[in-house]
Order: sequence, then C-alpha cells, then structure tokens
Amino acid sequence: MNSVMAVAEQRFLSGDVGPSTIERTLNALLRPGVDSADLYFQHSRAESWALEDGIVKDGTHHIEQGVGVRAVAGEKVGFSYSDEIDGPSLLEAAGSARAIARGGHEVTAHAVKPSFGTAMYTAQDPIESLDSESKVRLLKDVDAYARSLDPRVQQVMVSLSAEIDTVLIAQTDGTYAADVRPLVQFRVQVIAAANGRRESGFSGGGGRLAFGEWLAGEKVRWHAAEAVRQALVNLESVPAPAGSMTVVLGSGWPGILLHEAIGHGLEGDFNRKGTSAFSGRMGDTVASKLITVVDDGTLPRRRGSLSIDDEGTPSQCTTLIENGVLKGYLFDKLNARLMKVSSTGNGRRESFAHLPMPRMTNTYMQPGPHQREEIIRSVRKGLYAVNFGGGQVDITSGKFVFSASEAYLIEDGKITAPVKGATLIGNGPDVLTRVSMVGDDLELDQGMGVCGKEGQSVPVGVGQPTLRIDGLTVGGTA
Repeated sequence: MNSVMAVAEQRFLSGDVGPSTIERTLNALLRPGVDSADLYFQHSRAESWALEDGIVKDGTHHIEQGVGVRAVAGEKVGFSYSDEIDGPSLLEAAGSARAIARGGHEVTAHAVKPSFGTAMYTAQDPIESLDSESKVRLLKDVDAYARSLDPRVQQVMVSLSAEIDTVLIAQTDGTYAADVRPLVQFRVQVIAAANGRRESGFSGGGGRLAFGEWLAGEKVRWHAAEAVRQALVNLESVPAPAGSMTVVLGSGWPGILLHEAIGHGLEGDFNRKGTSAFSGRMGDTVASKLITVVDDGTLPRRRGSLSIDDEGTPSQCTTLIENGVLKGYLFDKLNARLMKVSSTGNGRRESFAHLPMPRMTNTYMQPGPHQREEIIRSVRKGLYAVNFGGGQVDITSGKFVFSASEAYLIEDGKITAPVKGATLIGNGPDVLTRVSMVGDDLELDQGMGVCGKEGQSVPVGVGQPTLRIDGLTVGGTA
C-alpha cells in the first residue's frame, strides 16, 4: 500500500471508524435526493517560534483534527463538520449536511478505489526535523548577524513556523485518496534608523520540506542580509511621483499582482456565476501576445504545490493564458460538473471546517524574449517596482490597488533614486494588454504567499519575469 495512505489510515481509521463506516456514511449522505457527497478527514500539527530584540517572545504548538462532511444537490451544498472522529459523530454530521442539500437526483455511491497523485514532497515531519534548542539558537544567530551588518539596524524580529497536515478523502464518485503535507516558513524583519528616520525591510521564505533541508547553507543569512538591505534602501528613499507612467515590475514576488489582479478572475466559481471580468471570454485575446500564464501545482516542494488537491484530484499544470489568448479556468469538482468540464485539481480548503472551492496553487507568467537590462534601458522615465506589500482587487471589475514596498525611479534608461509611498492602480484585464516587454528571467517567490478568499487562507506561490507595462497609473506622495 502507498506509504502516505498507510499513514492516513493509521491516523483516522481506528476504533469504530473503518472502511465500512466510511461506506455506510457515504451511502447515508446520498439518500434521499443528493447528487454527490464526500468526507474530508484532517489532522494538523503546527509549531511556531518568534524572537524580538534577542528574546524569544512567543512559542506556540497546537494540534487540530476533525472531519468535514459535504452533500451536493445541483448547486445547493450542505456542509457539516465535527472535531470528533468517531462513528456517531460522522453519522450526525452526515445527517445535517444531507438535510441542507436535499433536492437532487437519487444516485448510488461508487465503491471507493485508492488513487494516488505524484508525490511533490516527502512526508517527513518538519517539526521533528530540528530540536527546540537548535531552533532558538538559529533565531538568535540571525538576530546577531543582522545587527552586525550595519550600525543603523535598531530592531530585529525573526520567526520560524512549521506544520504537518495529514488528510484522507473519500467521495461517492469512488475517490479515495490521502496526503501528508509538510510546510515550513522563515521570516525576518529589520528596522533601521538614521537622522531621525526609521524604515523597515523584510525577507523570508519556505516550502514543503523539513527545516534541516530548507535552512541548509547560507539561505537564512541571505534573508537576513536582504531584510537589512531593504531597510537601508528605504532610509534613502524620496517621495514617489504620481501620474500615468511606464512601470517595470521586477521578477519573482511582484507576481503577486498577477495572482491578485488576474488569477482570481480565472477561478471557475466566479466564471460560472458570470461575476469575473473574464467570464465568457474563453478563446478571446485578453492579453499581449508576449504573455503566457500557468497555474502549476506540480512543482516539487514549492509552497503552493499539492500532490492531490482537497478533493483527491491529482495536481496538474493548467495553462490559463497562452500567447495572449484565454485558454482555461481553474476548477474544483463542483464547478467543473456544473460547467460540464473536468476538475483541474484546484479544489482547496483551509481546513476540515471549510468547504473546498477553486483556488490557485503556484501561478506564474512564463519567460519572454527580453533581457532585464534591455527593459530598463528602454524606459526614459518611469518606475521600477521590485517588491510589494499589501493590495486589494475587485474580482468583478478587475480593478486593483497595490503598494510597492521597494521601488526606484528609472531615468533615461537607468535605475536611480529609491522611492517611498508608491501605489500601482489599474485594471487587471487592461494591464495584460499594456505589457510591451517580457523578460527572460523568470523567478518564483521565496515561499511566503498566503491567499485569502471568502474568509479562507491557503498557501500559494507566485512568480514572473521582469515586465514592462506602459501607461500604468502610479499613486505617489511627491
């Protein structure tokens, strides 16, 4: 038997919960008038450590487990969950979900058959991969190293977190799948001060692997140095200009703008309901011919990757836009069935207490033909945005506002003064048509992405090469 399945069954199928209990619960969900149903078992263990000014200020450890029960009748969804995994709790949750969703066609549950996706990560528990003393020592070493880089560094905040999720999924369509998902994250924030001014810098990363693997080499020190660099750059920043101008987006993390302003609009639920700016536009030219965008959950050990999604569908690489033409949406099983297509393996949920919905995994733009230096040289006057902070987007209209946490002026083809307070304002579908140059330097983010949708948060990845966008509105303070 697949080792991941063995781990999941050992975790969840014990006592009065066994294969026969799962089968009995699924059959109970289907009667009467329910089209499909599923069970989602989850056990989650998480730990975090935080250090500030050389002192460990926070340390947490928690365990959570439960089962989510869903019944679907047409577009109507009944959902219930229990943090007790036993026979009576399962049947009680099934009764509640069935009562809400009743009204579909009577069908029969298929016999479950184990299915496995390609493993995108190992099942090693990252929490156990490094002892507590080593984690605290690492935090203190990072604090000391960051302070040693420049006397203007006044404050350092460092944190480590890790979790291990085990899931087991059983559905009336015969799906029976499991996954064990590790996840680690490291963050460092620095505040520097000079001449009565204080500015911050931030860096971090992570992925689906063990602490020992991720922390190997100079990666931790690199992030500390990067946070210090950003803080010192911001100390020298001048007020950002405002107006319509050429904007060059850096490679890597600036792909968060692509994720928010475009990616959400390509999720299947918004398009089924006709509420996305991309609804009904399949096959249309929606972007510059230089643009190809994919959502890829199959990148090994990446933060947004999944061996299977939260409905048991193997992850895949889905082309969303190809050479400017809209080619695909992202689907979970419910929205795929209603639109008469197949799931793309993008059914995701925050936990057993939440419903699955179409969500991105690792969304990025493919590289183009231009060199970064060539793109910068092509701009007479504009803005070079390297890193982003927060942002907002309206899915229906595609309008967005994003703040740049690190940006520079471009003057006569050269990067000059750093600027502070720059915001990018635009419309996602419109911005796609304004991309005039795409770099050959594709980078993925370092592993910090968290995506929010309808109150649920899931880990994601983003990426892009350097881009030139013509005529983008910049809000500034100059």
